Amino acid sequence: MIDLTHLAAEEENPLIPPIPELVVGLIAFAIVFIFLAKKLLPNINRVLEERRAAIEGGMEKAEAAQAEAQQVLEDYRTQLAEARHEAARLRQEAQEQGAALIAEMRAEGQRQREEIIAAGHAQIEADRKQAAQTLRQDVGRLATELAGKLVGESLEDFARQSRTIDRFLDELEAKAADPTTAEAGR
Repeated sequence: MIDLTHLAAEEENPLIPPIPELVVGLIAFAIVFIFLAKKLLPNINRVLEERRAAIEGGMEKAEAAQAEAQQVLEDYRTQLAEARHEAARLRQEAQEQGAALIAEMRAEGQRQREEIIAAGHAQIEADRKQAAQTLRQDVGRLATELAGKLVGESLEDFARQSRTIDRFLDELEAKAADPTTAEAGR
C-alpha cells in the first residue's frame, strides 16, 4: 500500500492544478478581465483624461499667469523708468530755478549795494560840503578877527566881511587847484 499512495502522490503535482480547476479559473479570469475592460477601464481612462485636461488647463493658466506677470513687470519697469526720467527733469528744473533765483538775489544784492554806496557817497559829499561851509565860516571869522586886529579897526560889517572872506577863500582854492602855482609857492 505504501507503494500505491506514493504513486498516487507522485501523479498529483501540487504546482500543476487539476484541469477542471484550471478551466474554471481561466473562465473566471476572462469574465473579470472582460468586466474590467468594459466597465472599469473606460471609467479609469475618463478620470485620467479629466486629470490630464485639468493639469494641461492648469499649466495653460500658469503660463497665462506667468505671461501676465511678465507684462506687469515690463509695465512696472517702464513706469519706473518714466518716473526716474520725470524725477531727473524735475531735479534739473529745480536746479535751474535755484540758479535763476541765486542770480536774481545777487543782482538785487548788487543793486542794493550800489544804492547804499551811492547814498554813502551822497552823504559824504553833503558832509564834505557842510564841513567846507563850516570851515569856510570859521576861517572867515578867524580871518576877519585877525585882519581886524592887524588893521586895527573892526570889520564887523557883515557884507564887507562876507566879500572879503569869499575873495580870500577863492584865492586859496585857485592856488590849490593850480599845481604850478602851488609848487612855485613852496
